[in-house]
Amino acid sequence: MYDLIFVALLIGSIFLHEMGHAWGSLIQGVPVRRIMIHGGGGFCERSRSATRYQDELIVAMGPIVNLVIWAVASLVAPYMEGEMLGWALRMLAMINLFLAVFNLIPVQPLDGGKLFQLGLMRILPSITATRIAGAVGLILALLWIPAMLLSYATFGFLLLFFPPIRLHWQMLKATA
Repeated sequence: MYDLIFVALLIGSIFLHEMGHAWGSLIQGVPVRRIMIHGGGGFCERSRSATRYQDELIVAMGPIVNLVIWAVASLVAPYMEGEMLGWALRMLAMINLFLAVFNLIPVQPLDGGKLFQLGLMRILPSITATRIAGAVGLILALLWIPAMLLSYATFGFLLLFFPPIRLHWQMLKATA
């Protein structure tokens, strides 16, 4: 039963994360075409592209939603009676904290990679920002497999997500 609850909490949290992106899109006046959940992730597809300033809020809203869920579940869990309900709220908090932190890693296509690039674009020319974001993403992508193996050896947890090395290489080599 606990495994089914965990899977439901994970899928629900991913869905709410994507709904956060959809809400950010709607606030910015950018229509949402659909939300897709797949594998261990998802995406919010927009009907049209947004400006980079609109994109900042849209991209940030996913992790913000996860952090809000984490905070609320963490605050409510100690007051819940019943082993299963308390466990479910603690697990909901842990899942959402993990999703928020994981999504803020500065590699593409994660929200952190997009926010890192958008933040750099506020202070640097677009091409320079893209190159820096590509370089950071490339370094992290190359370190990803050793980090996954260390995570598995330390925590017994293996995450089957690989940042795209080729995309970060192309970003690093971007031309005007």
